[in-house]
Amino acid sequence: MQNLPHHYQVTATADAEGDVTLAGEGLPSLATAPPAEFGGPGDRWSPETLLCAAVADCFILTFRAIARASKLAWTSLECSVGGTLDRVERVTQFTAFTVHAKLVVPGGGNEEQAQRLLAKAEQSCLVTNSLKAQAHLEAEVVVAT
Repeated sequence: MQNLPHHYQVTATADAEGDVTLAGEGLPSLATAPPAEFGGPGDRWSPETLLCAAVADCFILTFRAIARASKLAWTSLECSVGGTLDRVERVTQFTAFTVHAKLVVPGGGNEEQAQRLLAKAEQSCLVTNSLKAQAHLEAEVVVAT
């Protein structure tokens, strides 16, 4: 890892109508639009879905690093994130994120260690640590047979 602070730059461009295009140096462009709940087409990534995706992605990448450092053998991790958007004191904001994680470890794997490392990943995720809304982990460890 490089020394902190790290800096990230994204550019968003749009015309009066249509998609917003997100771009970052060395990254493929991404077309976004409002979600259906805000009158958008509902078939593109939106700021809301991108935020939930960032929580899921960060959780998995954090877990991967922690598991590697702890020498935990694992086969796969599926993570889905549900975000709740609500109005609080006349301000629309995310109020909660529920992280559903399903981890598969090989037969004979340490289920207790796996649960502990999933919880540590939740506590260490830099994206959720940067948000006002609380994140709640619902973890399942499956030992392959």
